[in-house]
Amino acid sequence: MTANLLNTLDLDRELSDQSPQEIIAYALEQFDNIAISFSGAEDVVLIDMAHRINPEKVQVFSLDTGRLHAETYRFIEKVREHYGIQIDVVFPDAYAVNNMVREKGLFSFYRDGHKECCSIRKIGPLRRKLLTVDAWITGQRRDQSPGTRTAIPVIQDDKAFARPDDTLTKFNPLANWSSNQVWEYIRSNNVPYNELHDRGYISIGCEPCTRATGPGQHEREGRWWWEEATMKECGLHSVNTQK
Repeated sequence: MTANLLNTLDLDRELSDQSPQEIIAYALEQFDNIAISFSGAEDVVLIDMAHRINPEKVQVFSLDTGRLHAETYRFIEKVREHYGIQIDVVFPDAYAVNNMVREKGLFSFYRDGHKECCSIRKIGPLRRKLLTVDAWITGQRRDQSPGTRTAIPVIQDDKAFARPDDTLTKFNPLANWSSNQVWEYIRSNNVPYNELHDRGYISIGCEPCTRATGPGQHEREGRWWWEEATMKECGLHSVNTQK
C-alpha cells in the first residue's frame, strides 16, 4: 500500500459518485499489491479497464473449482491471450475435495446445500490467495442479487478474509452499474466473454450448479436454483449475508 486510506465509509461516499475507471485508478494508485478476482463478464470488464489504466500493475487470479464448464476454461485462456497477462489459477486442496467426494459423492450439494462444497472448492482457495495481497477488486453489482447485494459499497474493509491483525481492502467498482452497462462496455470495447452467455446463461458458476435462465427471470435464478432465492452466495462475498 502506498498511502493511508481514510475511513472507508467516508471513502465510499466519495468514490460512489465516480466512474468505475476512476475507482480502479484510485485502487491501483493506493495499493501496490492488489489483485482482480476473475470469473465472469463483470470481471473481464475490470481487467480491460485496469489494463488501459496501468497494464504493468494488472494482477489477476481465478478460482478453478474443478467443476467449471469447458467453455469457462476456454474463456480464461482467451482472456489471458487477449491481454497478454498472467492469470493465477488457484485450486482447492485436493485432500479436502477427495474426502468430501469419498464420503458424500459428487453431487451432495443437491441434497445438503451448496455451502460445504463451495467452502472447500472456493472459499479455501480464495482465503489462501487473499492472504498474499493487501486489496482485491471484484465485479459485484448491486442489482445482481435482490437478496444479498443491494447494499454493497464501492469500497469496504473485508474482515472475512483479512490476515490476522491486518486489514484487507475490497473494491467493487461496478457496484452502481447495471447488466446493460456491462454488456454495452463489452460490445463497445471488443472485450472477450464466456460463450455460454450466447446460450442463455447470465450468471455462470460451476457446471452442476448453473443453468440458463429464461425471459423475465433474474440472473441469479440460474444459480443454485434448488435453494432459497435470497441466499444465493457461495461465501466469496460472505459479508453480503451478514446481518
